[in-house]
Amino acid sequence: MTLDNFNSLYHQVKNSNLHGRFITNSHIKSSLDSLAKPAVSVLGYSVENRPIYSVKYGQGPIKILLWSQMHGNESTSTKALFDCFNLFENDHALATEILEQCTLVVIPILNPDGAERFTRVNANTVDLNRDAQDLTQPESQILRQIYTQEQPDYCFNLHGQRTIFSAGETNKIATLSFLSPAQDPERHLTSNRKAAMAIIAEINSVLQEGIPEGVGRYDDGFNLNCVGDTFQNFGVPTLLYEAGHYPDDYEREEVRRLMFTAILKGIAVVAQGMDTEAYMAYFNIPENGKCFNDVIIRNVKRADEKALVDVAIQYKEVLIDRELHFIPVVVRIATLEGQFGHREIDAQGGFIKDSDNSEITIGSEIDFVMLNNERISLKP
Repeated sequence: MTLDNFNSLYHQVKNSNLHGRFITNSHIKSSLDSLAKPAVSVLGYSVENRPIYSVKYGQGPIKILLWSQMHGNESTSTKALFDCFNLFENDHALATEILEQCTLVVIPILNPDGAERFTRVNANTVDLNRDAQDLTQPESQILRQIYTQEQPDYCFNLHGQRTIFSAGETNKIATLSFLSPAQDPERHLTSNRKAAMAIIAEINSVLQEGIPEGVGRYDDGFNLNCVGDTFQNFGVPTLLYEAGHYPDDYEREEVRRLMFTAILKGIAVVAQGMDTEAYMAYFNIPENGKCFNDVIIRNVKRADEKALVDVAIQYKEVLIDRELHFIPVVVRIATLEGQFGHREIDAQGGFIKDSDNSEITIGSEIDFVMLNNERISLKP
């Protein structure tokens, strides 16, 4: 299937109840209740006694375990999963093929307490993706229990990444990124790592149709405390998905569409069979750089400096009254060669001031700047 085919499917099945970045158990509950075909169950409960749901589709011999929102503020793939569920509810040929060949066990929100707070960590301020060995948290224990119970043939670890990432040290945004995690300190290319790489290479070939040069690859440094590294270490092909940024898409709805494609394509490759020797194409994906800021104001005059400088601004994501707000924060004032802004403003040698008519400083939280008596909003 081409990207156009996936896009057409997406617009037919998109879940209209889910939108934006703040996605919690209360947001997904009505969608879970409306599903007809799968077995929906509660695997257990979070630190604060919120249910952790499982959705099971298919009766095929190949088992795939997928989980999202291990980090509570990484919700894009959760939305995309529910779009996939709507497809699986229909009799589309791709859905039929997948569900005949595969059994899918999906945890839409592994960290519901973090989702409620819009935080990376759980209610005990533990990063679940560093708890794969100690298993100190109930959410980590639940993931391990379902892994042990199902004995999956493949694992899809679905995450989201910050807007800073580039595909290589370039001005290309890493809209999606992937990794076949290492399973030992030497990062050996084992058969299961190669299988994960081959799947990612096929996903990338489709995504390039829509975001050419817009896919990145994470560094594969080994950390057994991470869930992906642990499951890879168990000998199970494990794929890390990271939903990133797309121009002017801070709600991550365009990225959601691309993540829908990436999830379905990955599952379809497993269902249809793959040539694991095609794994080398994985290395054609550039490693992620950190070349972006949300806003860069170029060529700014400063009272204490002779040369013009650039001002980098990054959005801080803050939940206020259950609404997500993007707060512009000044993070660097320097000559930012090799750095790019998702939005760039040319001050043309002018002074920029804050609302108090003062020069801005690192750490300033500012909704707008004054440039030549013009008020310029910095909000997305």
